[in-house]
Amino acid sequence: MDLSELRLQINEIDDQIRALFLRRMETAAQVAEYKRANGLPILNRTREREVLARHTAGLEAPLDQYTRQLFTQLMAMSRAYQSVRMGQDSALSRQIAAALQSSPRKLPAAGTVACQGVEGAYSQIACDKLFSGANILFMDHFEGVARAVNSGLCQYGVLPIENNIYGSVNAVYDLMQKHSFYIVRSIKLRINHCLVAKPGTRQEDIREIYSHEQAIGQCSEFLKKFPNARIIPVANTAVAAQSVSQSERSDTAAICSPEACGLYGLVRLYRDIQNSDNNYTRFICIARDLQIFEGCTKISLMFRAAHRPGALYEVLSLFATLGLNVSKLESRPISGHDFEFLFYIDIDADIRDEQVVCLLDDLAGCTEQLTFLGAYSEA
Repeated sequence: MDLSELRLQINEIDDQIRALFLRRMETAAQVAEYKRANGLPILNRTREREVLARHTAGLEAPLDQYTRQLFTQLMAMSRAYQSVRMGQDSALSRQIAAALQSSPRKLPAAGTVACQGVEGAYSQIACDKLFSGANILFMDHFEGVARAVNSGLCQYGVLPIENNIYGSVNAVYDLMQKHSFYIVRSIKLRINHCLVAKPGTRQEDIREIYSHEQAIGQCSEFLKKFPNARIIPVANTAVAAQSVSQSERSDTAAICSPEACGLYGLVRLYRDIQNSDNNYTRFICIARDLQIFEGCTKISLMFRAAHRPGALYEVLSLFATLGLNVSKLESRPISGHDFEFLFYIDIDADIRDEQVVCLLDDLAGCTEQLTFLGAYSEA
């Protein structure tokens, strides 16, 4: 047979598959009604294992794996459809519904906000873009920001979470394991680093350069100009500028924002020293309670998948079922568990979509731990 004849055969087979798929989903809807009437959970892991074992029995590689993937995806779609048919009445869906009802339309223009560092820090600059009238309380460390929000000392907190050149701020991701807070907004800030020093300091005088490790990484190519200088990480770029300003030495410099340079009476030796002009850091605004403002298009989650082959694939396949884009996937080791990880994921989705909330309920059933981190918009 030639190619056109083979394609006709595939079309006939596809028509049969489509008819059988619709029949299968109709039956899944009946299963959902039975489960709702009898108080049964959607996910039945034992049943799914039996289905996979039955359909892959006697098959040789690689068809056994292809068949396993096919039926894994079919069962994921079936669970998602059952969730929609059964409706949402979980603790998470009720929490989301309550937040949608009680949250103000927009992020308040003013409030007490925790930021790490000192005046002139990039977190402060991001904060001022998010809030026109923020009362900023500066904290020494990222954890201080989380604690200030958790304790109610501050209504909101602003934290850097990732840079498009140097990657994620792992310390902030790790805070999500230790502290309970929600992301209510995010913003991308273009970062333009400067090398600054005291007036009169020359390039050849510099023996030490201070900055945050993220800024150091973002300026790694420029720093090759100073092979004999010690590169010293500190808590914050503005802290670096402040330290140079207060030092009695004249052979130190800092990498910081132009704003910090002016604040601390320093001069710019070089400007725009980052590795790329396309240098952006993403900041999140956090709150103690779940707040969902209008226009949210992004959802963040944290989950722990079962420690077995295919577990992560099963989770990600649920997003593919609804055609949702996964814009971020990050893993961090779980303290006290060898080679086990928590996954952080951002999806582009509207929390007001009923199917999306059903998906979250389904995720709670097929993961060992699921934490809803927030639904928000990004500027």
